[in-house]
Amino acid sequence: MLVNLKEQLQASINEALEPLFSSGQPCPAVDLEIPNDKQHGEFATNIALKSARILRKKPIDIAHDFCAAIQGHIDSGPLKEKVSRIEVKNPGFINFYLSHNAVYDILYQVFEQQEEYGRTSFGQGKKLQLEFVSANPTGPLSVAHARQAAVGDALANILNFSGFNAQKEYYVNDEGNQINILGRSIQCRARQVLGEDCEFPEEGYQGDYIRDMARDFIEKNNIENLDVLNQKNLEDFSQYGVDFLLSVIKKELDDFGVHFDVWAHQSRIATQDQIDTLLAEMKEQGHLYDKDGALWFKSVPYGDDKDRVVRKSDGSYTYFTPDIVYHKDKFQRGVDEAVNIWGPDHHGYIPRLTAAVEALGQKREALKVLIVQLATIYRNGEPVSMSTRRGQYISLREVMDEVGVDAARFFFLMRHIKAHLDFDLELAKKETSENPVYYIQYAHARIYSIVEKAKKEDLSEKTKDLNLLIEAEELDLIKKIGSFSDILEICCREMDPYALTAYLHELATCFHRFYDRHRVVDANNSDLSSERLALIDSARIVIANGLRLLGVSQPNKM
Repeated sequence: MLVNLKEQLQASINEALEPLFSSGQPCPAVDLEIPNDKQHGEFATNIALKSARILRKKPIDIAHDFCAAIQGHIDSGPLKEKVSRIEVKNPGFINFYLSHNAVYDILYQVFEQQEEYGRTSFGQGKKLQLEFVSANPTGPLSVAHARQAAVGDALANILNFSGFNAQKEYYVNDEGNQINILGRSIQCRARQVLGEDCEFPEEGYQGDYIRDMARDFIEKNNIENLDVLNQKNLEDFSQYGVDFLLSVIKKELDDFGVHFDVWAHQSRIATQDQIDTLLAEMKEQGHLYDKDGALWFKSVPYGDDKDRVVRKSDGSYTYFTPDIVYHKDKFQRGVDEAVNIWGPDHHGYIPRLTAAVEALGQKREALKVLIVQLATIYRNGEPVSMSTRRGQYISLREVMDEVGVDAARFFFLMRHIKAHLDFDLELAKKETSENPVYYIQYAHARIYSIVEKAKKEDLSEKTKDLNLLIEAEELDLIKKIGSFSDILEICCREMDPYALTAYLHELATCFHRFYDRHRVVDANNSDLSSERLALIDSARIVIANGLRLLGVSQPNKM
């Protein structure tokens, strides 16, 4: 993998340059980047530019001095056979070019590691808790929740593959005002079903699913008339609604390929006892004060723009209070970092929760909030309007049914989480190269077909002693394969799986470009055929590994 070679080269450069600096002038950190233009080599560093102020020389002169020192160090070490040349470019960049042998090592590793290729220890076992979706059980999941589900699940897969210990959690908000509104909505629809002219709550949930739930409630409770219905209290309707919709949500997520490790319930975590204990501890520590009959949290000292009420003057708690209890519970479970994946409507909530986490004794960095921007669904070129309360929205279930799970998951991931996403339903259904997920899956299936056909013709892959892969398209494809773990590291650093979707499309493009210009199976050259079979099958393995992390299938036939 290029990442391993990058680390070796970085260490070698540090060793070579250290003697060029005096004890009072430490060498700046050596950063190796992969140039956008392949003419500038596989790696490049700006260390000469960074050292100009220290050494008081022109960067280009420093670069030539550094280049000579690095070359001498490499020539006497294990990288001699892997770095073919080093060159200096204005205004002081140093570029490194790999030998063919170093590039071939990538294919050897792919065949040795197979499904494990790309796995690293980058995360060093750091325990992360990813909480995402966490939609109130007041209706089916919307596309906003769907995008968060795809992001959270793929990110957790990538993190775990990269050496983190990432756990996926769904927080069920099964108490509070929204749940009461849900109960009143079901209650009124049930009365209407039984003939009462019930005025529907202005803030109620108006989707057709509420009327369906009302009928189901009546049937399951053997309610024959309004007198029997009116014996049920609001809590009965609310609890029924929570249980029913939570089962719907779990089924939708299961069908979407998203499986949570933990389902945490507000009703079980933020109990009265836990709230009382928390507030007593925070008051004893000086984090709370009384004002105007209410209890306030001193959040300003921790960077919030104003202090926040945790208990109102009427004795009820703000929704902020159980959230503090929940995050206390997270860290008591031994989490190194809590990662909350939220929609943009929660952006203003970040400072107060960060303040609370810090007041609980955690570092600010222990809480990371990722804001996933909204998605607009387009059908036939027109945006589909969405309103959860009015029930006028396209749901995750509808998207899955219309375009399939693979396309749905991939399309929700193929933009940075900070960018608004336009989801074109018609494009997602196309079986052409315009559809990115189809294009990538087709590359996988095409390679599988070629390799299987070759086996029937008694041609096998050559997985060692490669030396015939010298064409530009062959080397480009190998190098793209070798950057797989680098891309996963980028995803981990940015906490965003987008880079992997872009990489897989680039890898598929590299394969198609190679395949369009070169024959894989040549009856007149079995050795070259065997090496090219090894090359394309390596690409297939990496495509499969990448799709697996995204939660997308890897078909052998299309």
